[in-house]
Amino acid sequence: MKARLTGTLGATALAGALLLSPMASSAFAAEAPETPQISVTGEGQVSVAPDQAMLQLSVTRTAETAAAALSANNGAMRDVLAALKAEGIADRDLQTSDVSIYPQYNQPEMRNNKPVAPVIVGYQVSNGVTVRVRDLTKLGSLIDKTVKLGVNQGGQVSFINENPKAALNEARRKAVQDAMEKARLMAEAAGTELGSILSIEENNVRPMPAMPAPRMMAKEMAADSVPIASGENTYNVAVQVRFKLGK
Repeated sequence: MKARLTGTLGATALAGALLLSPMASSAFAAEAPETPQISVTGEGQVSVAPDQAMLQLSVTRTAETAAAALSANNGAMRDVLAALKAEGIADRDLQTSDVSIYPQYNQPEMRNNKPVAPVIVGYQVSNGVTVRVRDLTKLGSLIDKTVKLGVNQGGQVSFINENPKAALNEARRKAVQDAMEKARLMAEAAGTELGSILSIEENNVRPMPAMPAPRMMAKEMAADSVPIASGENTYNVAVQVRFKLGK
């Protein structure tokens, strides 16, 4: 009786060891067939009219001394900011983007065939401001007025959407639909059926609109109100979708 009980326990322990052994589990996993899969990329695109613009303006002045150049620049920029506020631009939509002071040099001719150190002949001061324009109908007249008041550099315009969430979500839907259409077509061509979705990944971490090329402004454009064409912003989203093949 004692010998028979020992034999039973030994067989049970051996069976447990086989079930728990990593090598045994790996062997069974290697023999199991892999699930057929297909992975496709879907793309979605949505174009919407912009509702705001970001405008870069800069005032540059030169003078014999840095103090004189800065004083002239400050006066011109104060006039520009006052004009922008008079047109309804709020303080929160005005942000200084750059203030710089650079010496201007004159390179004298060589003396006795020896180079001569350059001489400072004046200073240039630039003051840049970024303007958020929430009413696009005012954009052309704003550029016109600020140029007349002293803006002589900048003029880059970027058209944006204050809240692009709806456009991005619609682009995501289109991207997933595109991926599913591609996967169905490929499965059909391969003579099999498309199974359930295993995973969906968005390739774009933070999709952004495809901005139109910046428009440059010259002082000569100030004769009339500057013509503006805002066009559309195009939002692109790409997704990677993995499907199971077969039922």
